[in-house]
Amino acid sequence: MMRVDAGKYKGRRLIENKYDHIRPTTDKVRQALFVKLQFFVPEARVLDLFCGTGAMGIEALSRGANEVIFVDKDERSVQMTKANLKNLGITAKVNKCDACTFLDKVEGQFDLIVLDPPYKSGLYEKVLEKIYQKNLLADEGIIVCEHATEDTFEYANFEVFDEKRYGNIMLTYLSNKE
Repeated sequence: MMRVDAGKYKGRRLIENKYDHIRPTTDKVRQALFVKLQFFVPEARVLDLFCGTGAMGIEALSRGANEVIFVDKDERSVQMTKANLKNLGITAKVNKCDACTFLDKVEGQFDLIVLDPPYKSGLYEKVLEKIYQKNLLADEGIIVCEHATEDTFEYANFEVFDEKRYGNIMLTYLSNKE
């Protein structure tokens, strides 16, 4: 059973994932990410790309993010995210859209971008390049890529400032190059 870890919605349950295609971030990994970014998330504008159940973006909202935009191309993921938001009484924009198409259309910059596409999908490079081309990451912004430890990909024009391994899951933290 997944729960919100901290903040305004701490302890509140998220709807149980019943779909094989959705690989929610484990509680341990989600907790570690948000502990690391605990002073960064309040008042942030966040993009939860490939949102799945919406758990990452919901955690950000619970911890004080001003806005989270959720994006997933799969109807089941979109419905699950909407159900989780409704269950918690949260109003947020959920977009049923391909990630690259969404990035082509979105305006403004984000303080935090969470990328968790299907593993081995080859989407990291495409998405990171779009983020760079459109200047979607705020100057002091952070991109967090969740991926399998054996996955390797190019970081486009961003630089790695930290990586943490959790079993077979890796979190890679990126920032704009100086």
